[in-house]
Amino acid sequence: MNRRPNYYILMNNSTQNVTLNSAFILDIINQYEGKPEFQNHLKEMASAHELSDPMGQVPIKLYNDMCNWIESQIGKTNARQLGRKIGNTVYRNMLEMKLVKKETTPLALMKGLKRVTELVIKDPEKRGWEILSSGRKQIIMRRTQTFNGALQSGLLDELIRKTKVFSPKVEYLQSIANGDEYDDYKITWI
Repeated sequence: MNRRPNYYILMNNSTQNVTLNSAFILDIINQYEGKPEFQNHLKEMASAHELSDPMGQVPIKLYNDMCNWIESQIGKTNARQLGRKIGNTVYRNMLEMKLVKKETTPLALMKGLKRVTELVIKDPEKRGWEILSSGRKQIIMRRTQTFNGALQSGLLDELIRKTKVFSPKVEYLQSIANGDEYDDYKITWI
């Protein structure tokens, strides 16, 4: 059953004029080092783009296509594992940009994620992440950008572990794959 509140707004799935740092494309390709059957396909997908500068911009559509190919051809578990790797890249970016400190709270880290997404993704619509709610032992995050949902689950899991909380867990409250309008993730810990 879809939950559609009165303020119901459709997710904007447009990727027109949306770019992100090529470092994320390199993370995807490098994830499959030693697995030429996968890595060669991913390199071919990215072959029309300049990747030598990790801070250079590439279309987010390329990133999405690569992530979706991984999920459909290699498996959802691989997409989540890739999300964990990208979570490490995002975390390093947050530290380098001084958006978070090594010793940080879950809420501060999620605010850092929201901010770093705004900085590394160039989107005229300013989409990325929203913090829907936070409490003493939980945060609810909404994905408003066209990122692969399974990958983002792995990314959130990796990031929340950086806060050194006990028994972190990431689960869907809503899922686009199940017909909902957004992917909403509930992050909890004890």
